[in-house]
Amino acid sequence: MKEQDEKEQKLSEQEPLKELLEAAENGKEPLSAEAEQAPEEEGPTLKEVIEETAREDEQPLSSQFTLRKILGGDILNNRSIRRQIWLILLIVLFTIIYVANRYSCQKDLIEIDRLNNVFQKAKYKALSKSSELTEMSRESNVLEALKANNDSSLKQASQPPYFIEIPQ
Repeated sequence: MKEQDEKEQKLSEQEPLKELLEAAENGKEPLSAEAEQAPEEEGPTLKEVIEETAREDEQPLSSQFTLRKILGGDILNNRSIRRQIWLILLIVLFTIIYVANRYSCQKDLIEIDRLNNVFQKAKYKALSKSSELTEMSRESNVLEALKANNDSSLKQASQPPYFIEIPQ
């Protein structure tokens, strides 16, 4: 452990020297310590970004993915998949919501269709009962029913009705 710490310390001490040598070779004036620190404060340099993204231990995406690796879960160890896991989970969540919403809508449509059928049957039943009531309440049918039961001495009028006027 101490050997590694010593190596890292030596490398960190040599970095300013390397930068000075490179500046001298290019014919530029070396930057002061304050000017050297300013770009680092702004953000990572291009070199740091490339070093961070390009690692030797990570295998590149290629045709090495086999069905066995995908089904075995080895694909989940890939860095690009790990970085996009939240996007994948969001897509899965939206898919589940979409399927559930579609199921709910289909259930509602089935219920609406069933209620429309019940409404049509009730409408036809009400229309047929209204027709039967109209038929039974006709004057001729009422008189026939009364004659058949001998309940009344009502007869059909042979003269038209007339109005009696009362003077006021």
